[in-house]
Amino acid sequence: MTGRPFLFQTRPEPGASRGRRAAFWTWNVGIMALAGVGVGLDSLLLAPGPYSLRLALGYLECPRILLLNLLPPVVMILLLYALTGRPGASFGFTAGVLLGLSAGNYYKLMFRDDPLMFGDLLLLKEVRDMAGKYRLFLDWKLGLVIFTVAGGWLLIHFLVRGRLDWGSRGRAAGVLLAATGAALTTAVCLDDVIYDVHTAYYERLVNRWSSTQQYLARGFLYPFFHSVTAAVDTPPAGYRAQEAAELLGRYADADIPEGKKVNVMGIMLEAYNDFTRFGVPELSSDVYAAWHALEAEGVSGTLVTNIFAGGTVDTERCFLTGSSALGSFRSDTNSYPWYFRSQGYTVEGMHPCYNWFYNRKNINENLGFARYAYVENHFGELTGGGVAMDDVFFPELLEAYRAGTAGERPYFSFSVTYQGHGPYDSGQLYWGEPGDYVVNDVRYTAEEQCILENYFGSIANTGKHLKALTDALRADAEPVVLVLFGDHNPWMGDGNSVYKAMGLDFDLDSQDGFLNYYSTRYIIWANDAAKAVLGNGFQGEGPTLGPSFLMNEVFRLCGWEGPAYLQAIDPVLDRVSVIHASGRYLEDGVLTTELTPENAELIRRYRAMDYFWHHHFAYDFENR
Repeated sequence: MTGRPFLFQTRPEPGASRGRRAAFWTWNVGIMALAGVGVGLDSLLLAPGPYSLRLALGYLECPRILLLNLLPPVVMILLLYALTGRPGASFGFTAGVLLGLSAGNYYKLMFRDDPLMFGDLLLLKEVRDMAGKYRLFLDWKLGLVIFTVAGGWLLIHFLVRGRLDWGSRGRAAGVLLAATGAALTTAVCLDDVIYDVHTAYYERLVNRWSSTQQYLARGFLYPFFHSVTAAVDTPPAGYRAQEAAELLGRYADADIPEGKKVNVMGIMLEAYNDFTRFGVPELSSDVYAAWHALEAEGVSGTLVTNIFAGGTVDTERCFLTGSSALGSFRSDTNSYPWYFRSQGYTVEGMHPCYNWFYNRKNINENLGFARYAYVENHFGELTGGGVAMDDVFFPELLEAYRAGTAGERPYFSFSVTYQGHGPYDSGQLYWGEPGDYVVNDVRYTAEEQCILENYFGSIANTGKHLKALTDALRADAEPVVLVLFGDHNPWMGDGNSVYKAMGLDFDLDSQDGFLNYYSTRYIIWANDAAKAVLGNGFQGEGPTLGPSFLMNEVFRLCGWEGPAYLQAIDPVLDRVSVIHASGRYLEDGVLTTELTPENAELIRRYRAMDYFWHHHFAYDFENR
């Protein structure tokens, strides 16, 4: 052999011994595999986001978690290397894709305490738009990742140079081995049994009741690929379609009596929660004046959502469908809006943001809304093409209600606000002056104070518009029931820094901390005309419930039997009023993971009916 040592050549010279060729391939494949390990370790460095670096070190203590996070990059880089023979390109593409996802997860955790999941990739336009609202940064972790990737590429460039010519048989064998590895890795990553195995590391370093911490306890690449299963509808354990059909078949849709068809308006308020129940911070009295006045006039209670500081549509679609395990909604799907349409109601709604936001343009139609107003088809004309705040939204909502109730048909609407969406600026006040809404008792930094003033200033403004709306409805001769609720707690600083400054109890192991973290408030309010028609005063404290059962409470107060599905799940509300995504339940008012045998069976049947109703569309209209 002449020239450089074989390690730095494209391939051994013709006639090289079998041992020399084996050493060459072992070296090249080994270096590429180690490069994949490096990508995996970089991803694990970023995986905990704002949580303690001890979590990243903890991955090294758990061989199972370590292996499951290293397998995807190792298999991916070897598969690309087998297919292309280009080491630099294979490494660059693997690092670019997997570490790009890891960085996205890192920022999402830092900003919203919410991990990146596979389903988020279906909403790329929304992700791109929302990313522009946060200030991206480069810290030492991200800098280290960039440095190691650059160093890795240089090492590969010099140690595994050039395009390798495997030969037809060698290439086929390499591709077959890599593809087999990819198939096995995919099967392992998607397996629910493996995913649900808890480790001593997992129990020691994270809170098992935090869905975010449950996710990051497994690293990032592994839970991200496993989250493919959450993006695909799968039946619950033990599901039998015949049994579910029989359970639902015991009920039939009940018509709303003609004399009791009152109008119904639902409004989900973005990131709206009543912080006076926490005792901190000390707020100006006008922040929640309108909300508290409505509570005194209506039925109010605690709504336990599945989400925190993001994931708005989970609460929204649980309310509209009665489901606790949401599916894709890619086709016509049974829902309460469809039921109202079957009862002769005009069914519409508003969201003063873009129609692609959470794919509402398509999904709301599939959920039964005949018309829905967005920036593109309505609000843009009023704002110059941008998102509308409450000063535009609420007057338009009232105008739509008046137009909808002017005819012969009763009216149902469900709308979602945008004002209140985080993040809230930490450097510039958009609502009032310092001290207008929050009394700073020296516990807050200037940035934290600014965040609080902007959030509670927005809340106070929403209250003003709520009052104007309900004053108009109160005086209206048309009977109307108004349903108000917040979708989730607001974002409050990177890493929940403002919540920490408040000293709020977010201990997810305790019932109080769990409810503080996940719950908002709801109000079911009726004007005098509706009270007279329905024979109900609509006052008092309602039950603590999940959004899946909020419509049940509305129908109970109205005295309606409702659709078959609502009737079938109604008994669940009386015994297990919250079915939480974290695996916890509110059973007879007590937070638990272990249901009584009777209630466990009740929930099993509920899940079966939920899945069946979601996948067997029941309504047929000639004019859609």
